[in-house]
Amino acid sequence: MHVPIEAAHNAFSHLQDQIVQALEALEGAPFGHDAWSRSEGGGGLTRYIEGGTVFERAGVLFSHIQGRTLPPSASAHRPELAGRSWEAMGVSMVLHPRNPHVPTTHLNVRLFVAHGTGGDQDVFWFGGGLDLTPYYPVEADARHFHQVCHDAVAPFGADKYPRYKAWCDDYFLLRHRQETRGVGGLFFDDLNQPDFDTCFALTKAVGHCFIPAYVPIVQARMDTPYTDRERDFQAYRRGRYVEFNLVYDRGTLFGLQSGGRTESILLSMPPIANWRYNWTPEPGSPEAALSDYLKPRTWL
Repeated sequence: MHVPIEAAHNAFSHLQDQIVQALEALEGAPFGHDAWSRSEGGGGLTRYIEGGTVFERAGVLFSHIQGRTLPPSASAHRPELAGRSWEAMGVSMVLHPRNPHVPTTHLNVRLFVAHGTGGDQDVFWFGGGLDLTPYYPVEADARHFHQVCHDAVAPFGADKYPRYKAWCDDYFLLRHRQETRGVGGLFFDDLNQPDFDTCFALTKAVGHCFIPAYVPIVQARMDTPYTDRERDFQAYRRGRYVEFNLVYDRGTLFGLQSGGRTESILLSMPPIANWRYNWTPEPGSPEAALSDYLKPRTWL
């Protein structure tokens, strides 16, 4: 088949616009923007907040890039596609709120196309997901987030939420610490069945569920008073976010291997993080309570 590149480009760009508008309403200030191009082909638009009142750092990125030869991270599981030209596009976002009672969150939805040569057809696959990383977890927030995720993919089959929820728990696992990054959400990759239109519709549904899943949590928690101790714990736990992104995250690896824009790729990092040697929270403290949420569990 011939993948409808323009339609996908427009859909992802529109999603970026919608998310930024919702976040600007929370922040009460406009996002900055930074358009960029890539020498091998394509480019993108980085929209961001640095040092905001609600979001200490927020990055909502749209990119659409092309290349002559698949990078190793994309062809490792598909050796038959090695050497093909390719296109990748999507929206990627990480939000690091200032208030430690507001969870960090991540969203990514993407399309990858390996172009056919000669009589070969284009090969496509979609991927993406969203997850929630609280520091002082509220059970009702986690259940709300998962309910919205469930409802977004329910039209595509009753199997989708449990499968993508379990995939998220497994993917966002810091194996060297045996803890999940947060309370999970959805994750899927290599989606190309049963057809392009169905896969595209599911991917868009995942992207568009972000606003109803996350914005009410921010609204409920953004004015919660907090202490220096809580900010310090937030920075300590942000260190885990850095560990995952640099050790395990396939998107970071692909971006760096494909000659992506380093500033945009690493915008997902928190602006402040710290590490302590062999530190454990005081038993019974609010900080210790987080450990109960860092393992897979049923939310619905």
